Amino acid sequence: MSWLSSSQGVVLTAYHPSGKDQAIGGSHAKAGEEATSSRRYGHYTMNQENTTKVTEKPSFDRSNSQDSLDDVSMEDYFTELDDIEKSTENRREEQEVVVVKEPDEGELEEEWLKEAGLSNLFGESADDSHESMVLLSTLTRTQAAAVQKRVETVSQTLRKKNKQYQIPDVRDIFAQQTESKEKAPDGTESQSVRTNENKHQGKDDQAASLVGEKEPSPLKPEDPPASVTDINLEISFAEQAANQKESSKDRIQKSKGDDAQVLSFRLPKDKTGTTRIGDLAHQDMKKVCCLALIELTALCDILGVELKQEKAVKIKTKDFGLFGVPLTVLLEQDQKKVPGTRIPLIFQKLISRIEEGGLETEGLLRIPGVAIRIKNLCQELEAKFYEGSFNWESVKQHDAASLLKLFIRELPQPLLTVEYLRAFQAVQNFPTKRQQLQALNLLVILLPEANRDTLKALLEFLQRVIDNKEKNKMTVMNIAMIMAPNLFMCHALDVKSSEHREFEMAAGTANTMLLLIKYQQILWTIPKFIVNQVRKQNTVNAKKDKKAMKKLLKKMAYDREKHEKQDKNPNDADVPQGVIRVQAPHLSKVSMAIQLTEELKASDVLARFLSQESGVAQTLKKGEVFLYEIGGNIGERCLDDNTYMKDLHHLNPNAEWVIKSKPS
Repeated sequence: MSWLSSSQGVVLTAYHPSGKDQAIGGSHAKAGEEATSSRRYGHYTMNQENTTKVTEKPSFDRSNSQDSLDDVSMEDYFTELDDIEKSTENRREEQEVVVVKEPDEGELEEEWLKEAGLSNLFGESADDSHESMVLLSTLTRTQAAAVQKRVETVSQTLRKKNKQYQIPDVRDIFAQQTESKEKAPDGTESQSVRTNENKHQGKDDQAASLVGEKEPSPLKPEDPPASVTDINLEISFAEQAANQKESSKDRIQKSKGDDAQVLSFRLPKDKTGTTRIGDLAHQDMKKVCCLALIELTALCDILGVELKQEKAVKIKTKDFGLFGVPLTVLLEQDQKKVPGTRIPLIFQKLISRIEEGGLETEGLLRIPGVAIRIKNLCQELEAKFYEGSFNWESVKQHDAASLLKLFIRELPQPLLTVEYLRAFQAVQNFPTKRQQLQALNLLVILLPEANRDTLKALLEFLQRVIDNKEKNKMTVMNIAMIMAPNLFMCHALDVKSSEHREFEMAAGTANTMLLLIKYQQILWTIPKFIVNQVRKQNTVNAKKDKKAMKKLLKKMAYDREKHEKQDKNPNDADVPQGVIRVQAPHLSKVSMAIQLTEELKASDVLARFLSQESGVAQTLKKGEVFLYEIGGNIGERCLDDNTYMKDLHHLNPNAEWVIKSKPS
């Protein structure tokens, strides 16, 4: 699924003619190229109230360390765009255009409900809607409103198509949540039916119910802006936006001004541990994706950003090779060579070749390779890469960088996917940088695993280039402007836009690219409020399963008791209160009882185990094995080193604690 922003969104860019009939970056423009150089005229501003006319382009310092695109020449962006157009002139005829189909009325919402895990509210599977009801019971006020809006549209559309079919009324669906709140296992009221008196929430309901805290008072005005501030992952993003909106218009205007002054965001400290993408079991991650989609839609509803679905019609693609091959096909090829590969081997090798040449090279990624040489290298790689006979020593550093960008551009489906490319482009329409980051965080979660892993590898590489900016003169701004057209200007989609739209797209996508690079640690984190919603879903499902298997469990308990009496081990005795038993089936010391203290962290538990190991296990290093939280109200979760075990045990008292390596 993908969406387009409406005209009601806040435009962050503006274009002001300079009055001079010359292109910015004259060294790159050639005589007679009026069509391409004309779009470089003028001056760009972002998030500025004063739009005074500029008569001369500002001086451009590539070593400038500021990380805002305000008052910065877009020279690098349009130079890169020109290079792309020249390099693809001969190859574009071979590409097939991806046809994007806009669904009929009602199909959009039906597809949305399907991706959100709520498809069984309708149709033949409507009677088997337990999973949907469990999901609905964990939603916040704004999430429930977003779902209800789509359910109403689908109901109306289905009634028009088939009047004889009995469509459940949306009020009946949500009424079930109202009735079930009295029977909630934890005694708390469902968030999806919260009344107006509870609108000003300070923390997510399910988070409070899990840790036994009282619901906090309404959000207070933010502290005065600082150069670095934490981004709140405990409260629903849409709820934060709604609370600001409900406070007062003055408050909204103030928050916009404050956000413009805040230069950086960072992850907050979380005693129960930060959850990153890849830390959760597959089944829990599926729940996370459903909740992320609902949350993103709720956030857009609150901010008045309209999102429309786009669906790509399948086209014939290459089923072998390197360039112009779908990511999934590439990975299938690569996994035959290197089992467990998650990032295309050619992608990894190109990055490795660039780094071998040294990241201190001035103009790295900006200076293009020689076009004819790039073409010949592509043909040679296609023929020799998998044979292992390709001579990488002959590949110059700038050529490798051009090949890397070419690989990204020639993917049959964009790296950010057809479904979500427009949504990534629409991030510029969110009013504040904080909300742009929140939207990007949810979009990254929604990407397919192969796309997400490859994007992560790309961003980490770009950050390593930026770390050497003092020598290579490539700041985060330069890199953002160069990489934006490679990720966002997908020629395969045959997207045509006016010159004015191109100006907006240039600055907007460069700004989004900057956020992706600079805040990748935040963007690859699963918000705590979503993890807590998953915990609540698992708790409800576990109680249902427990009732269904009550008789079987009684028999199993009897058999287990009989067996334990015969072969009971002292180490397996009941664990006293305030003590956890940590298992390490792959290490020589199978288990250990550990006393919980206020300061005990996951890293301390690992260190205690590894210090007592001998033989092969003694060679294990930090980062090779991890402590896992398994069962209780979570499927499986890899813990970060700074997780405070007592706090997490309080959140999930029925979990098991296991030390093991992370699956590849």
